[in-house]
Amino acid sequence: MDFWRMAMISTAMAGVLISQSASAQRPMQAVATSITAEDVRLVVSAAKREMNARYVFEDVAQQAGAALDTAMASGAYAAISDPIKLAAQLTTDVQRVTRDKHIRVRYSATPIPERTDTQQQSAEEIAAEKASEARGNFGVERVERLPGNLGYIDLRGFATIEWAGETISAAMTLIANTDALIVDLRKNGGGDPQTVSWMMSYLLDERTHLNSFFHREANRTSQFWSNEFVPGKKFGGKKPIYVLTSKQTFSGAEEFSYNVKALKRGTLVGERTGGGANPGGSVRLTAHFSMFIPSGRAINPITKTNWEGVGVEPDVNVPAEDALRSAQILALKKLLGDETKAPSADRIRSRIAELEREPSKQ
Repeated sequence: MDFWRMAMISTAMAGVLISQSASAQRPMQAVATSITAEDVRLVVSAAKREMNARYVFEDVAQQAGAALDTAMASGAYAAISDPIKLAAQLTTDVQRVTRDKHIRVRYSATPIPERTDTQQQSAEEIAAEKASEARGNFGVERVERLPGNLGYIDLRGFATIEWAGETISAAMTLIANTDALIVDLRKNGGGDPQTVSWMMSYLLDERTHLNSFFHREANRTSQFWSNEFVPGKKFGGKKPIYVLTSKQTFSGAEEFSYNVKALKRGTLVGERTGGGANPGGSVRLTAHFSMFIPSGRAINPITKTNWEGVGVEPDVNVPAEDALRSAQILALKKLLGDETKAPSADRIRSRIAELEREPSKQ
């Protein structure tokens, strides 16, 4: 699943635009095996133009453009004939200046459709994307009740809310009666912030302001709140929650982690996350090149900032491979302090001992 694209919020919310301004550019072959100096010039020129028009920080966009000019003048791209290598090098060069991991130039062997600024994806494209999401069960990789009555959800992405909502609700309802919940985001690269809000709704008792996005192009701020009422049964806002993170936890998965931490709703276990907080969307550069450009920035209502460039620091720092074992031990030890769990205390102690005998990966 393309998690760079998943980081894009809906057109209505983010004002994501697909550029038509590249329409006058010379088309490349339907399946390009090499590129010319003119192709490179057109891609670089379009990347500079779209960055200046859309990137959330205008001054940084200008700095990135100047860096591309310098690279072009020095002949840094002259020897690149492979379009995939060009896309990778442009990504590296722009990220070096912006330090924004969401930015990415991509090459497509098939022509990228031209669209007007407000045009959505075609019905065929939407159907293909939904089918791909469905094959991945809309990000829900695994739902399980672990020993000690711990709920566990392995979530690999926050798929589009219109498609993922039912599956997320089913997963959350399934673990609603567990005593503690572990949400595994170690392999989650992000997704739709509305789906993040949907899942957070099952963990909170009251409607809560979770996050906001400032959008440069519209010069406005949109807010994301949890829902007070959701289908099925809520896990609730009192039982313990543990969120597993890794260096690969990114974008929307970082927002979920950041929300939990800022709200003091749970404990983060694992590694510092990747550090991508700026939402945006893909724009067409030429017939075969596109660019994901962040056009906004996240603003947490509690901290007034976000995780861009720094990631989300876990409360319990352990290697990602050891995070699940560590979280289970933490959860079970916390449950031992609950007098209502006294009848199962021996089983809980036995499970803790079993987990502690497993070799640590620290």
